[in-house]
Amino acid sequence: MCGITGWASFHHDARTHAPVIEAMTATLTSRGPDAGGVWLGERAAIGHRRLAVIDLVGGVQPMTDRPDEPDIVLTYSGEIYNHHALRTELRARGHQFGTRSDTEVVLRAYAEWGENAADHLEGMFAFVVWDERRQRLLLVRDRLGVKPLFWTAVDGGLAFASEPKALFAHPEIRPRVDADGLREAYSLLFNTGPTVWSGIREVEPGGILVLDRDGIRERRYWQLESGVHVHDREATVERVRQLIGAAAHSQLEADVPLCSLLSGGLDSTVLTALLADELRRREGPDARIRSYAVDYSDQASAFKGDVLRTGHDTPYATEAGAFIGTDHSTVVLDPRALLDLEHRRAVVVARDSPIGVGDMDTSLYLLFGEIRRHSTVALSGEAADEVFGGYPWFHNPKALAARTFPWLLVTDDEAAMPLNPALDLRIREFRADTYASAMAAVPHLDGETPAEHRQREMQHLSLTRWLRQLLHRKDRLSMAQGLEVRVPYCDHRLVEYAFTTPWALKSFDGREKSLLRAIGKGLAPDSVLHRPKNHYPATHHPDYNRGLQDMARDALATEQVRALADETLIKPCLDTPPDQLEWGHRLRLERVVDLALWLDHYQPELAL
Repeated sequence: MCGITGWASFHHDARTHAPVIEAMTATLTSRGPDAGGVWLGERAAIGHRRLAVIDLVGGVQPMTDRPDEPDIVLTYSGEIYNHHALRTELRARGHQFGTRSDTEVVLRAYAEWGENAADHLEGMFAFVVWDERRQRLLLVRDRLGVKPLFWTAVDGGLAFASEPKALFAHPEIRPRVDADGLREAYSLLFNTGPTVWSGIREVEPGGILVLDRDGIRERRYWQLESGVHVHDREATVERVRQLIGAAAHSQLEADVPLCSLLSGGLDSTVLTALLADELRRREGPDARIRSYAVDYSDQASAFKGDVLRTGHDTPYATEAGAFIGTDHSTVVLDPRALLDLEHRRAVVVARDSPIGVGDMDTSLYLLFGEIRRHSTVALSGEAADEVFGGYPWFHNPKALAARTFPWLLVTDDEAAMPLNPALDLRIREFRADTYASAMAAVPHLDGETPAEHRQREMQHLSLTRWLRQLLHRKDRLSMAQGLEVRVPYCDHRLVEYAFTTPWALKSFDGREKSLLRAIGKGLAPDSVLHRPKNHYPATHHPDYNRGLQDMARDALATEQVRALADETLIKPCLDTPPDQLEWGHRLRLERVVDLALWLDHYQPELAL
């Protein structure tokens, strides 16, 4: 995992701008703490920061097809899990390799297949190729959007980066926010393409962008498609078992210490058990995978359920670790540490965005920092809810009947930052229009019932929108600590298969994630198999709520925050006794604080 950045321009000689590409690359040092490099040509400048995971000596970037006068220059972030098979295939086609790295496989794949190389890659990746002979810049992003890739126009071309902060080191690009950007951020619709920053866009997941002398063009090389499911229940369970097992097998490779994130939920427990079995197969019966969970010092005594959480994670995680046989640790955080302004500022800067989930982001950032002391790679159960139908909105009649994004029934204005009505952002109209467009993008299957198609709509929304913001969160907060997080449930073959599986097979035992639960028998303790869905933990300590209220008052003392926020909606949250502050109102305060930190750090031009 790494950080990539650079630009191409047909109007300027990039060789005269070495300090610019070096500055852009330096902003991504946390993503790649092990090494960095730049390449300069007449029309392109390419930068790279490396987190060394595979072939620690040989995978140096930017990588070129030959040392002198190269035709191909590559900067790449991610992991290609089928790189061994591709290396064999490319060798048979006449390509020679000088390293063991998956980076060189991407380079040679482009040399063989051009922009169609993406079709051959399995993994999480964002990469950019400058083709000197064709005078062409190619941007490619993985199918599910696990790895980020942003771009914006510059004079005569475009600039790109893993994170917007790198773009702001380019002299033509300034942090600017307009009404469209605020609407995108605070509508909570998770569109891919537009961002909070004016003029800065994301490459679509499963997308390719090409810049040449004819201009810029984009296309999708992958997207979700409907299809006829031909397997019965037994065959479906077995196929899902094979796909998850294959993903776990391929993603266990690393030349650095590796661990698993084990929350005590079904998703992470099944994954950790498969990883542990594979590790023992490779290294012997005494091999034990490290696993980590997070908790708060007050949780055992002060836990209280809310709209997202039904129980305390730690006992389940501890039991699961013992059942599987992992080397398990629980990282216990002091709730008051989550109020540290430097931690919160680091989180906001990692996101490049004012929108997050407050203490849950800060605690995840601190958890990743602790894990990074012992491991360089972690595997996560993220995406199982989207793939197997784990969220309440898949089962709640009200959510199924509502003609809106289902998460808004939980978050909506309770969780959104209450914006000043004078901004006239028309968020409700924007949500309605965007929902109509999202529904039009859902593939149809001839002969399916309205109820079956509604479930397909819910899964499509979950996989193409809700999941994307979770992947962004995990990538940005982990890479801010120099930790690579892999997500086996995002294997595109598993996602494709599950998307075409009828809802009756996904809920055959009368509840969520039936297929995953069937696979988990024998891999997870019964208590975990039958445990209700539980979201990432949050602190319930009154001292945290009290400190958050004080921070929000300080935030509202700044003129820019007052100009953007609706103080009449925030004031009741400030006046509520700390031990009675509800989750939605607390999230309002979290977002006021984050907004103030974001404005202070980036000093954006507000074109409202």
